[in-house]
Amino acid sequence: MKILSTFLLVFMFTLSTNAYVLSPVKTTKKENTSIQFNDEYNALDDNIKNMAMEDFLALTPKKYKEITGQKLGIKKAIQLKVAQKFVKKQLKKKADISSGVYVLLAILGLGWLAMGLLDDWSGNNWIINLVLTVLCWLPGLIHALVKKKEYYGGGK
Repeated sequence: MKILSTFLLVFMFTLSTNAYVLSPVKTTKKENTSIQFNDEYNALDDNIKNMAMEDFLALTPKKYKEITGQKLGIKKAIQLKVAQKFVKKQLKKKADISSGVYVLLAILGLGWLAMGLLDDWSGNNWIINLVLTVLCWLPGLIHALVKKKEYYGGGK
């Protein structure tokens, strides 16, 4: 009973701290060539939203004028800087869990925690794993190991 109550306490804490985090839409590949923003940044031009990550972070109003031939107004320049700051902040928060730590957490019954961190607490994988782990440890372990391919690639 102690383990179950501790488990539920950790679960409630993770839900309360991460449920309202806004972040760019995440792709599973690290070679992400474009940035897709949530509704908060829809005011930005499509030219800016579809740029490569490195180009977007290095973009200035002067470079924007060189690329498009249009002057970037004060309002748009401020939106650009806020969006760049937001993306930099989200990139720093990225949780990288090695494959060995992922397997260890899965064996300990915390595979749902690893999945949640890797998915930024979006999607259903971590919820399904949590339910399977609570019902019985073995189905949660099997689910975590099967879903490992999704996070770390094929044969690793």
